[in-house]
Formats: sequence, C-alpha cells, structure tokens
Amino acid sequence: MSETPVMMAIHGGAGALTGRDYSRETAHLRSLIEAGRARLLAGASALVTVVETVAALEASGLYVAGRGASPNTAGVYELDAAVMDGRTRRAGAVAALRGFASPIHAALAVMEKTPHVILAGEGAAAFAADQGLERIDDPAAWFTHVGWGGAKRAALETGTVGCVARDALGDLAAATSTGGVFCKLAGRVGDSPVPGAGVWADERVAVSCTGAGEMFLRAAVAVQVSHRMAFAGESAADAARAALADALSLGGDGGLIAASAEGEIAMLFTSQGMKRAALFADGTIMAEVFADE
Repeated sequence: MSETPVMMAIHGGAGALTGRDYSRETAHLRSLIEAGRARLLAGASALVTVVETVAALEASGLYVAGRGASPNTAGVYELDAAVMDGRTRRAGAVAALRGFASPIHAALAVMEKTPHVILAGEGAAAFAADQGLERIDDPAAWFTHVGWGGAKRAALETGTVGCVARDALGDLAAATSTGGVFCKLAGRVGDSPVPGAGVWADERVAVSCTGAGEMFLRAAVAVQVSHRMAFAGESAADAARAALADALSLGGDGGLIAASAEGEIAMLFTSQGMKRAALFADGTIMAEVFADE
C-alpha cells in the first residue's frame, strides 16, 4: 500500500497589523514547517507532529500563546490549549491553566491519561503537576509580554497558534494554543480549548481557529467546517469561508487553517492578516502574513 503524501499548516494568529515587519515570525513559521515535514516523512503521526509544532510555537514567545501570552486584568497568565486526533476523535484540553510552560503538552496528557476532555483552573494545574510537566517558577521573568498596565482597550486582541497535519497513513490531527485576548477577565475561556469551536479533527478534516473566541464559540466554527463538507458536499475552502462568514456575522473576525483527508489545505481569514505557513501535498512550502503576498 502506497503512502499518502504528507501535508501540514500552521498559524501564529489572525489580526496582523499592516506596516509591521513580520519577517521574524514568517521565517520561524517556515522553519517549523520544514521541521514538521522532516518529522512526517520519518513516519511520525499527525498527532505527534501537531503537538510538537504547537509546543515550539508556545516556546518561541513570538505569538500570544505560551511565553508570548498576555496577563489577564488581575495580572495573572492563564493559558488554554487543545488537541484532537482525527482517526479516533479523542481530544484533550486545558483551560485557564496557570504556572506551566506548555499548555499543549498538558492538553495531550489529558487526552492520553484521563477519561476527560477538558480540565480547567486549579484542577488542570494539579493534573499538570502530577504529570511532571515543566513549571514556570518566575512568570515575570519567563513570559515575554508584560501586558498593558491595566489599561482598557476598545477591541479584543488575539494571537492564538495552531497546527493541522495529515500523516503518511492519511490520519489527521489538529492542535490549538492561546494566551487568550488581551485585557481578558480572570477565568475567561475562549474557543481554543473547546473541541468544535477552536479546534476539530475527524476522518474528514482537521481545523485550528484564531480570532474573536466568543463568536467562534457561538458559531461552532471548527466543527462547522466538517459538517458543511459532510452534509453540503462543500470543499474545505468553501466550508471554511462559510464558517468564518458565520462568525463574522456575529461581530467577530479571525481565521482558520484546515487540512482535509482529500489533500486540500485552506488558510482563510476575515481579519487584516494571519501569520501562516503550509506544506502542501505536492511538497510546496509557503509562509505569508497578508493576502497579497
């Protein structure tokens, strides 16, 4: 039996600012695609690939996730993440996690070591500690973003990261991680750790979202892509476009990446830009931020 061509896509968040230099982020995203390609071609699963890629995005401090997260209005860093395996539809997530370096590794542990899907707050932290995951001893020194000094901002700002992949067996997986919107209230949870809203993977498509989480929750954007493909016969790109339009109609913009079992990659956004990169089934690699690149 011949192998399925591997492919993957990653994003570093929607809402890029026109005029800002994103060359560092673009180079980083491209390097992660190249590393992911090597991992997949060596036989790694889509699940392992998305988790390790998102862990690298978290560790970089270049995005509003992991080290680059912003504190909430109480001055505390609460992080969210989720992972989903398309072949089994097993999923794991953590929400409002404090004190640990890699939320995506905590999410994977929830999936693999518990019968649950989501652990939150103190329970998530206690579980992460039991798993021996890396702690953050000094948040002020570890995080690269110091926040906004308590200033109120008119708009919710985002910078979620995510990855979707198809491996050589044809299996799909998706992972998403975020520090949430800037100036969020303590305890706020967005779409990123919620399967069906900010992340989804099944036998049909893998999706990772970024944007205004409240509206992505209300529109169930991630699973809506799969349902449109299944019940309306839409392509991944058309389904993604319609799902994003649904969120936009509720007042929220953003974007998503999707990889289908049929070999299609979609990277669409209704915001000003979206930091993104991809390895297509034909071996082509791209890394862009704005629509006209």
